[in-house]
Amino acid sequence: MVMKKNLLFSLSLLLMVLFTSSQTTPAPSPSSTPTDIIRILKKAGGFTTLIRLLTTTQVSTQINAQLLNSNNGLTVFAPNDNAFQSLKPGFLNSLNDQQKNELIQFHVLPTFVSISNFDTLSNPVRTQAGDDPDRLALNITSSGNQVNLTTGVVNTTVGGSVYSDHQLAIYQVDKVLLPRDFFVPKPPPPAPAPAKAKASSAKKSTEGPSSAADNDSAAISLNGIWLSLSVATIAAVFSL
Repeated sequence: MVMKKNLLFSLSLLLMVLFTSSQTTPAPSPSSTPTDIIRILKKAGGFTTLIRLLTTTQVSTQINAQLLNSNNGLTVFAPNDNAFQSLKPGFLNSLNDQQKNELIQFHVLPTFVSISNFDTLSNPVRTQAGDDPDRLALNITSSGNQVNLTTGVVNTTVGGSVYSDHQLAIYQVDKVLLPRDFFVPKPPPPAPAPAKAKASSAKKSTEGPSSAADNDSAAISLNGIWLSLSVATIAAVFSL
């Protein structure tokens, strides 16, 4: 009898363990980890300056958020450290925060483009910096597996694929893509509209002389009255 009770207890305990295990949520698989462009570039190596700019401009945060919330994907042209070192000394330090942001956004296309599909793009290609055809133009041509990039300031080619997962494509370039916006003089601001004459000022200027004329007329009238009174008084005295 005791053995039966122990057997039933053991079976009950085993069933409870199995039931609890079946209700446990399975751990997420490694493939569900969100894409992190900084992690990818660090793993690839040789992109220290680009990583710093992506971080300080917060473009990396923007890119990661876009990858989570959009189905269009993104394409990034990644200049390596040698590309940044070949810039004119002090160039990056001469840029303000807005220009640094524009520079990094100029290296990002708002869609995923595989290495074999660059010939399907229409020039100038729109980047995340904007689509001004004069100041932010990026032209891309391809021949076989060679992809050429030109900005009107810089000409370079895609050096190879750093990363691709059908949502994010990162391609290495050996030169920093400099937009013409940094070198073309800005158009002068529109001239301010001529200031309108204030009504009150015009009124004052109009009323000023007439008021003075009225005062002179009043003074003349008063003098005439006093003169008449004086003449009348003298006449009265002589008549006595």
